[in-house]
Amino acid sequence: MARKKKEECPSIPGWLVSFGDLMSLLLTFFILLYSMSTVSLEKFHQSIRGIMEAFGGQKLTHEAKTLLKNKTDVQMDNMYPRIKKKKQLLQQLHEIKESLLHAGIKAEVVDYGTKIILRVNSDNTFLPGDIYPTKEAATLFMGFCKKFKNTSLPLRIVGYTDNTPIKSETIRNNWELSALRAATILRLFIKCGYDPHLLSAEGRGEFDPIVPNDTPQNRAKNRRVEFIIDLTRI
Repeated sequence: MARKKKEECPSIPGWLVSFGDLMSLLLTFFILLYSMSTVSLEKFHQSIRGIMEAFGGQKLTHEAKTLLKNKTDVQMDNMYPRIKKKKQLLQQLHEIKESLLHAGIKAEVVDYGTKIILRVNSDNTFLPGDIYPTKEAATLFMGFCKKFKNTSLPLRIVGYTDNTPIKSETIRNNWELSALRAATILRLFIKCGYDPHLLSAEGRGEFDPIVPNDTPQNRAKNRRVEFIIDLTRI
């Protein structure tokens, strides 16, 4: 009886073939996604021509001819709505910042990606040791509220001070002073019509300084109120 020849290599399991096909399809899918992540106008023109010719027509539609002839930019108004919304918010915040600067109040806008901070110096918005903003500052804060109350975005108001001990008979320390200032502004925003469920206030006192409290100039920078806008709800 003839001996059976030994198989040089074991046969491939059936499931491995299907698995290999699946991986190939996934790779093709991700390459397709990558190729579509950046719109090339020239490739877009070629795609239109190729699709039309594939369907057996030598005539192009009027819109396709216009694109190919004039190289019109492709308008995609509905793409990246969160980015567009963020740009609008940043523009509004910069307008508010300019109005504060025009009133002699130092302010800056800081973009941290998922949140934006409007940082307002408290020297010209509050009298020393006082928890209520000046009349002019309160008007500016109300203007800020009117611009943002319809965005439906969470807003956190945080008060800060420097490390100089406070001298007051009613307020015990800087932490309490910063918290009361933030709460006062929060009440202004509620009065203005901002959704109370989207508002929060806290005081950090002398903690979390943006610069060391080692000079009068640095201490002035740390005396501030921050309006923190959460962009994850866009």
